[in-house]
Amino acid sequence: ETFAFADGVNEISDLTPGMKLPGIVTNVTAFGAFVDIGVHQDGLVHISQLSDRYVKDPADVVKVHQHVSVTVLDVDLERNRISLSMKTDPGENPKRSHTTLKQKPARKPKKPLKKRDTPFNNPFAEAFGKHGT
Repeated sequence: ETFAFADGVNEISDLTPGMKLPGIVTNVTAFGAFVDIGVHQDGLVHISQLSDRYVKDPADVVKVHQHVSVTVLDVDLERNRISLSMKTDPGENPKRSHTTLKQKPARKPKKPLKKRDTPFNNPFAEAFGKHGT
């Protein structure tokens, strides 16, 4: 059996969450495995997504050059990151869905702190008698 990447999937922009794709493990790390799915950017299968069971060491589950089947969880075009899963049912982890992570509201710029005239709840200021001088 010869290995082939999925037809029509050539760029990171061709990926959509839920796609099932063939891949080849390119690197195994302490936090998961990187998998080449044919889009010039390896995707990460996080250690929590490597198997349906608890994985202590990713090297117990995957080896470099191993052919695997993965499901696309999330595609971050801005950071050029692909999140993948090797679970039989990747949607079964409601604890932390990748789609909710992306929809954080934009952070407001921090306002500079106002200088207080009197120290706020500061035992040292009281001890040294520096009360707003």
